[in-house]
Amino acid sequence: MEDTNSKNDLHTLIPIEDFKALMGIDDRDDKTARFCLVTATLTIEEYCKRKFLRKQYFEVFKWYGHLVLILKEYPVSEILAVYTYNDLQVSENGVSKEPRGMILEPEFYRPMIGNDYNEGIPFELLLSPSLKPYQLKLIKVIYSAGYVTKSNEYLTDNEKLPDKYTPLTIPANLSAACLELASWNFNRYKGKRIGMSGNIRGAGVQGEHFEMSIPENVKALIEPYRRKTI
Repeated sequence: MEDTNSKNDLHTLIPIEDFKALMGIDDRDDKTARFCLVTATLTIEEYCKRKFLRKQYFEVFKWYGHLVLILKEYPVSEILAVYTYNDLQVSENGVSKEPRGMILEPEFYRPMIGNDYNEGIPFELLLSPSLKPYQLKLIKVIYSAGYVTKSNEYLTDNEKLPDKYTPLTIPANLSAACLELASWNFNRYKGKRIGMSGNIRGAGVQGEHFEMSIPENVKALIEPYRRKTI
């Protein structure tokens, strides 16, 4: 999967510059700050059982004539391509023989975003009934999903998407949770462990790592974003 978030290659829900400014730290702690931000983001994603930063995904559906496909990752910002596979392109065990089947033109499908899109609810891809007569076996959907760190108005011309696919910026609660957890990690590294929980194993900065536990205030912030459907 290709990361299509922003040009910032750091896997974090809050920019490192903002984190360093809020924490009052300089470039001497840059390496530790990066580690704490990435660790916090991955911990939040693991707890919520989903990825948050915008990436490119693909899903393959076995097709039995149903006209609704529910995409797993969300919020979806763009449908990049849809491919279909017939009997001749699928092996007996249901695996495609070709990396790409026949491309399905956009007039044969449309997304159903609905009123819950801003809450990140997965949306459905509605297929045209005209596909039913064809002996299709698999349908492959390639799409972009997840939050971006900047709004659509700041995207370059090449990055801008149609209004109905405008990628959502990272919710404030997720950014706040990442800040809380990353600062919690950072303070533990610096020895300020008053009021903290969890164990530190190993001797010294080079070898130690955390047995992570998430503070209750962070859980409260991210609970609404836990995956409710698969």
